Amino acid sequence: MDIHERIASISVAPLEPPIVVEHREQLIYLLRQASELEHAIMCEYLFAAFSLKQRVDEGLTEEQKIAVDRWRKVVLEVAKQEMLHLALVQNLLTAVGAAPYLSRPDLPTPPGHFPPGMRIQLIPFGERALRHFLYLERPEGMALDDPEAVLAVARAAAIMEDADIVPRAQTFATVGHLYRAIDIGFAWLVSKLGADTLFIGPPEAQATPGSFGWKELVPVTDLASAHAAIDTIVEQGEGVSDEWRTAHFGRFLDVFDEYMAMKAEDPAFEPARPALAGRARFGNDDEPVISDSLTAKVADLFNVANEVILLTLARYFASTDETAEQRATLADVAVELMFGAIKPLGQLLTQMPFGPTHPGRTAGPTFELFYRSGYLLPHRQAAWALIAERLRQAGDFARALEGAPAAVAKIAVVFDKFAARLMEG
Repeated sequence: MDIHERIASISVAPLEPPIVVEHREQLIYLLRQASELEHAIMCEYLFAAFSLKQRVDEGLTEEQKIAVDRWRKVVLEVAKQEMLHLALVQNLLTAVGAAPYLSRPDLPTPPGHFPPGMRIQLIPFGERALRHFLYLERPEGMALDDPEAVLAVARAAAIMEDADIVPRAQTFATVGHLYRAIDIGFAWLVSKLGADTLFIGPPEAQATPGSFGWKELVPVTDLASAHAAIDTIVEQGEGVSDEWRTAHFGRFLDVFDEYMAMKAEDPAFEPARPALAGRARFGNDDEPVISDSLTAKVADLFNVANEVILLTLARYFASTDETAEQRATLADVAVELMFGAIKPLGQLLTQMPFGPTHPGRTAGPTFELFYRSGYLLPHRQAAWALIAERLRQAGDFARALEGAPAAVAKIAVVFDKFAARLMEG
């Protein structure tokens, strides 16, 4: 399919001006923007999911708990698909010869880093969070003569700064707008350079269905597979044409409507813990430092687990002389740390006190990246040794936390397990 055919195949009428992609570097820049956006959005969704209550003794009725459990499942499933999208973007970067890109700004993202309204920040589950989810996932080119579509988009709301009076200049208006530029950019560069010149990255360094369990996670080796990867991201996220009802946008819309109906029936209904987004360290007026010492240390532990996942994924996508079995080990470490450390620690933090500076509030995962601007460890033997060392440090740190909940000790065992596995090669 040449560039003209691809543009003609796009089923929505573009509402925003095109983003011009003349060179490979511009395409790489857009893919890095997409990577940052997918990464940050995933963190926002995880924070909201972790903030949801889990027990009736937290003030839920049995009926409310069933609904809350259902909403948690939806948000976590969407967050998991954002991880798939992040992996697909790494495949696209690798395909054109670029390094994996897993960095992002700390949250909330600085004003102006993304277009207006796309400022990503950590918010407990509730009306404000859901409206922003809808804003992030809203389809580009949704038919405005569809009354149902108009009502759906009306629920979406950007998170704006209190001091904002007019929007700042923007480079893309929706996630779909960004991916449309990337999609057409691939087609244009193939017509300009030729497929053999554009797709110079090693397919064996890309993620596959066998590595992470997603059938959609296909290596990008040519224009057709690049288009397929981008289609997966857009169709799962915002949806296209009339399919938005089953995409992320439609799924969040269902949750929003059910939540608002239950809130109208019982104004006292509160499905989320009073989680406050803060920092484990280096805070400011907008993001206060967690003032409970133990909670802050558990937040540090969460951030180290997150750091190890990013180091491991970067090594996976930049692998050089790893065997297939070794790459499978890297994938296993990243995935199992998500479920064995990130999820339990994230849920635990929303039950721990923020501290005396904010009585009555709980904390939450801070997703701080601290001092790192990149996660690429270029030398295999050293990379594996450094990741294993960091896991051992995390295990020792977890065991040394006096008064920590029992879940922390279980997570220390997870760190030890994967440190040993990496040292075995």
